[in-house]
Amino acid sequence: MTSDAERIPSRDVRTRPGDPASVAGESVGKSAGGGVRVAGKVAIFLLVLVFLNYGMGWVAQQIAFQLWPRHVHMALTVLTASVVAYVLLLAIPFLPGVEIGLMVMVLLGRPGIALVYLATVLALTLSFLLGRILSPRILVRALGWFHLDRARALVADLVPLDPEERLHFLLQSVPSRIIPFLLRHRYFVIAVLFNLPGNALIGGGGGIGLVAGMSRLFSYPKYLFAVCLAITPVPILFLLRGA
Repeated sequence: MTSDAERIPSRDVRTRPGDPASVAGESVGKSAGGGVRVAGKVAIFLLVLVFLNYGMGWVAQQIAFQLWPRHVHMALTVLTASVVAYVLLLAIPFLPGVEIGLMVMVLLGRPGIALVYLATVLALTLSFLLGRILSPRILVRALGWFHLDRARALVADLVPLDPEERLHFLLQSVPSRIIPFLLRHRYFVIAVLFNLPGNALIGGGGGIGLVAGMSRLFSYPKYLFAVCLAITPVPILFLLRGA
């Protein structure tokens, strides 16, 4: 004679695709996988930055070696190549070119300081104009690649607006009190960013100029004036040191 317990069929305790436990497990797995992907992308990005910084330092050392008196016949060629490389590297975000500029200032003295100053103005102008040419949708895709969804959504909302509408939208929609203050004093802020230690993490001078151009919130004459003022401290320090 069989008991009641033997006659009751066993139930399948496995979770089904639509069950809450299954959905929660899938969401946790997706979030963990997304976090790993973001960490991997950031790690690769930082490794590239470190490689470029060390690489540019090595190039600057090689150029400095070639400019000794025994290579005086190559001085003009090397100097021209150094200034061109400095302008291009400084104009492109995240590419370090400061080492080359410092090398030129040290080797040539006061003429080198003036040359690097003008080259810096040219580089930051090129990055700004490049930002005016490029579509902000490139920045949207870059933010999406790093999974910065809120920043990507904000930039995507700004794309169809003109400069005045963008400024008004930012002033009205950003909840923080600090951001509107920074927007109203944006030329002063960008001058500070150019001199901020560690600004290579936000793209360096080229990245700052590129974003300023893409934002359409800066007029070129005022931007150029801010750049000319912002980059004067380093040349002045070199002149005072030489004196």
